[in-house]
Amino acid sequence: MVDLNRRQLVSSAVAAALGASVVGSGVASASASEVPETDTPGAPTVRGELKRFANTAFGAEVTGPYVFGDGTLLFSNQHPQENNQGEFRNPGVGYFSGFQFELDGNNDDFEELGIPNTQAKQTRIRSSAGEYTYLGQGRDVVNGGAELLGVAQTPDGTDITLGNFEGTQYGAAATNPDCNQVVDAGEGSEYDGFLYTNWENSPGNVSRIPLTGTDDGEWEADLENAINLANTESLRSLGGTRINCYGDKTPWGTMVSSEENYAHPRVTFTNTVGDIVEEGGEGLTGACQFWNRPNPTEVGSFEWFDEYNDGVYTQGAFALAGVEFLAYYLGAEQVDQDAGGNTLEPIGDVYPNPYRYGYQLEFREQGEDQPPTAIKHYVMGRASWEAPDFQNDNRTVYGCSDGDSKGIYKFVADEDMTTVDPMEIAGTLYAPKITNDAANVAESDARFSPADVDLEVEWIPLGSASNAECEAWIAEYDDVTQEDYLEAHAESQGWRSIANSDNPGKGKGKDNAQEKLQEALDEADREVVENGNRNYITNEEIVEWAEQWEWDGPDGVDEELRRVPFLETRAAAKEIGASIEFNKAEGVDSRDDAGPGEYVYFGISEFNDDLADETGDVRMDRVDGGVVYRAELEADYNVSTLEPVIVGPDFTDGPDAANDALRNIDNVYVMDDGRVLCCEDGFDESNRSYPNDCLYVYDPNPAT
Repeated sequence: MVDLNRRQLVSSAVAAALGASVVGSGVASASASEVPETDTPGAPTVRGELKRFANTAFGAEVTGPYVFGDGTLLFSNQHPQENNQGEFRNPGVGYFSGFQFELDGNNDDFEELGIPNTQAKQTRIRSSAGEYTYLGQGRDVVNGGAELLGVAQTPDGTDITLGNFEGTQYGAAATNPDCNQVVDAGEGSEYDGFLYTNWENSPGNVSRIPLTGTDDGEWEADLENAINLANTESLRSLGGTRINCYGDKTPWGTMVSSEENYAHPRVTFTNTVGDIVEEGGEGLTGACQFWNRPNPTEVGSFEWFDEYNDGVYTQGAFALAGVEFLAYYLGAEQVDQDAGGNTLEPIGDVYPNPYRYGYQLEFREQGEDQPPTAIKHYVMGRASWEAPDFQNDNRTVYGCSDGDSKGIYKFVADEDMTTVDPMEIAGTLYAPKITNDAANVAESDARFSPADVDLEVEWIPLGSASNAECEAWIAEYDDVTQEDYLEAHAESQGWRSIANSDNPGKGKGKDNAQEKLQEALDEADREVVENGNRNYITNEEIVEWAEQWEWDGPDGVDEELRRVPFLETRAAAKEIGASIEFNKAEGVDSRDDAGPGEYVYFGISEFNDDLADETGDVRMDRVDGGVVYRAELEADYNVSTLEPVIVGPDFTDGPDAANDALRNIDNVYVMDDGRVLCCEDGFDESNRSYPNDCLYVYDPNPAT
């Protein structure tokens, strides 16, 4: 949900690194896009009807909407502020007691909610009908008293919280509930379903709460038998998970959780790996190159790095927060730390493999008395996944990668994914090439409104593989630690006096050891900026893959390079000219039973930066309030045209001029009757949004 694009200040990264929510951490007043913010025709507009149903509590995002079969609505109250009224200060997931959508295809089943324009309205969850009722709140006692809801644990059962560990964490544990999906409990179960909820932290988590429907239309949660799936052997054996954002329910009825691994960028914004190989990495290098650096968040927010990265913020660095906590989740021994931050002492025993994070995570084979089996679909690509949409051919999946200069992607399996072992699922990964016909036929300086122009999409094959092949490639990087960062990139090895000692000394002796460590780290950082991190896939390998792809196609590359588009998806797609231009692609969904002729909805939270850049493929006027597109499913479940149906405000006349507009779309959820739940993702950002995020219901075919 939460990304820091070019408009964000470095202070936001610092806040995230220290365990605070990035919400409200501050934003700059202007975009880095060369296209100025102008009065864009058609911003805002709606092709259909849009009605506001609810607002969340102050400081919170509306996340994880879900509608039960009886029409009951559920969503998460994510990272609310502590001074909200009553229980609305607590993160958690709840439903609207006493209200059900009629699911008859129109918005006549509720009255529109008023704008949250007073403190009394802003500090609580409000809805036009029904009362928000929690099913579970972050850190509720669950699993017979052995766990806290949403909190991951070390292998010995220690809760991974800022109270138990010093260092940086991506959001305080169990503060960021996100996606919700209710999976049928199965025949003979005492429950009606299991509520799966994502926890958007690092280490990440997915909880499972048994639910029972009552005769009077209410829902009850069994917290005594709820579990955190991060603490199960099935998920721990995969390396765990991080920043679990939105997700989907597959046509075969299982929960899919998306890992929003913002730390995956190799390059910053519009740059390519080829640019670094040709010019060096100053101002170009992205966060993933510092994954195994001691105290990795330092590269995004400290003055010393200006010299090495030409003063440019390292894209994704804020999401390096929590990587060392992820090492403790895997069983690493805690290194010496300072209150509120990591020291430079490297972790040398156990460290997470970056290529194990940033995937679609599915849970199969659930049972009341056993946790489900966790599966990561490596073959669908590695990104900061906000959401997937699994289609009813059981083969096609669309995915949105959240953040600045990111992509929308497609995966097509070779055969029905339910008919083979999950690790044997094989298929082709695609990136988009966008055509803006209006811009192509106009004068070079002409600009068009996103409200008026359809986007044509051609899907470019990046490569073909299977989950098993990808996992074997990933495993080759399992034993890389923070010590390897220094070993590979610093000629001076004086740092070992602290890394190889149980007690590096006190006073001047310790100061001397720290000084040598800092010198080696500075040397390693310079080398990584200039030539890339040699512990992982190299810059040269990505460039070589792209050259072979151009010469011989995706199936003609050398065997050792086939891994590149699956493990470095964004970098590979950018290198071959795909349209990796979307800014905060926040949502994708279609009706559960959708088939050819029906629609997939894509939510783009902000239409600016690369999307408005005159050198890109899209090249349209800015609409900082975002755009919702729909795309018709063709006979083979392909989509080729993105048609704008909701266009947000451009904010040129201030936030009050668009009080009834959808601002900064986040999740989209298509109900069984074809209406679309639209969540906002603004949280009073730079005075561009309501003080509260709201949930709207979009009716594409209102009665006349």
